[in-house]
Amino acid sequence: MQRRIVELSHINKSFPGVKALDDVSFDLNEGEVMALIGENGAGKSTLMKILSGVYQPDSGEIKVFGVTVEGLTPKKVQELGIAIIHQELNMCTHLTVAENIFLGREKTKGMVLSASEMNREARNILERLGMDIDPETVVGDLAVSKQQMVEIAKALSANARILIMDEPTSALTSREISDLFAIIRKLRDTGCGIVYISHRLEELQHIADRVSIMRDGRRITTGDFSSFTMDSMIANMVGREIKEKFPKVQCGVGKVILKVEKLNAGRMVRNISFELHEGEIVGVAGLMGAGRTEMTRVIFGADARESGQIFLDGQPVEIRCPQDAIRTGIVLVPEDRKRDGLCTKLSIRDNVALPNLDILCGRLGAVHRRKERSMVRQTQKDLTIKMHDIEADAGSLSGGNQQKLVLGKWLARNSRVVMFDEPTRGIDVAAKVEIYHLMNELKKNGIGVLFASSEMQEIMGVADRILVMCDGRMIGELFPESCTQNEILEYATRFESKFQKADSAYASEGA
Repeated sequence: MQRRIVELSHINKSFPGVKALDDVSFDLNEGEVMALIGENGAGKSTLMKILSGVYQPDSGEIKVFGVTVEGLTPKKVQELGIAIIHQELNMCTHLTVAENIFLGREKTKGMVLSASEMNREARNILERLGMDIDPETVVGDLAVSKQQMVEIAKALSANARILIMDEPTSALTSREISDLFAIIRKLRDTGCGIVYISHRLEELQHIADRVSIMRDGRRITTGDFSSFTMDSMIANMVGREIKEKFPKVQCGVGKVILKVEKLNAGRMVRNISFELHEGEIVGVAGLMGAGRTEMTRVIFGADARESGQIFLDGQPVEIRCPQDAIRTGIVLVPEDRKRDGLCTKLSIRDNVALPNLDILCGRLGAVHRRKERSMVRQTQKDLTIKMHDIEADAGSLSGGNQQKLVLGKWLARNSRVVMFDEPTRGIDVAAKVEIYHLMNELKKNGIGVLFASSEMQEIMGVADRILVMCDGRMIGELFPESCTQNEILEYATRFESKFQKADSAYASEGA
């Protein structure tokens, strides 16, 4: 029988205006992967922050390895063998891999840091996990997936026996996810207990032994993963059955609203041309690093354009910066909403108002507060954003509501083209469906929608047309009703090989 290594009993936690956890109990066994799932705001992260010493519970009991513990702090948690890997990685990007792994526990010889010893031990840990990473590499030079692996190595270097992983695959490719799962299975086989938080329910079948489902701050059910179906998990998460995971509306496609001709910007945006019509949703597919994000940023003016033209409603537009794009009516809901889409330390009101000051300010530059409040309330109503107070920090909202807020500030100014980059990354199933409904509403209102996504099912289910990118190029156009996911992937990888050969030949000729 597996030993119980974590027991949280009758945990309660409140914040001003909200009860985050209501009599929640949770347990984890040695050598198992426990999937912890629920909607954004269900209480998953709060519960894990209590286990990791970030928050103190208002009441309840915590046992680790059978011993009752109180007054947990991050330092005490580390001593107990508990480690958490957050969705937003906590790395010192200017330090090396080895320096990050031993941060706060540096190896020394006398009063001097021993880089050689840290590099040697880091290399042993990385090799043990099957990670091909040089410990002397600066972390900022690594891909996000490799940084994730370094976080795992850091946790294991501190002899962690309880590992909490929060959305670990949100920025990984299919191959990198497979590598991560192999490491998780290896850790499980050595007796490590793993709490795995994810909104990607389909991936749980590859690693989860048990599942615990939360909703509205309460634990709804816990059981063997094999006893649940995908639909039953979703129903327990949201309290109702979601019959249509990819809602789609049919409406007449209008005139060309956005036209991009021979757009170039660096290596990742090469000679891109396409059209977007009124009342149309166009999905941009491709492998990680295909150039999807870079393309949207260039169109929005966040990155400099080297050559090419952008037309809106048949007229050429000059976009040198995001302000130009916003005034023109082209807006972007970025991939990283916390870093690029919101000022999380400012209020919800401020976030809606900031890009709309030209509308809200009078001649002397003073903000019309009544007009501002009306805009925020209308945004909240139209997008059903769940908030307690418009003066609350934007960072206090759940992931799905943050995404709605980013979109809402653009809709307040009647934008003509809305671009989404990974619109549903890090949000739950019900919130995803709400985002799809919002995209459909934009479509019905004659707005052109362009969205880039790494989720093939999402692209197939939501888009009217699919543009496939590879190596910074737009390589083809497909229609979801007449193609498969495999065809999209085969198309992208086939062209990737072709381009690599062409680039090599070109380099040889130049030499």
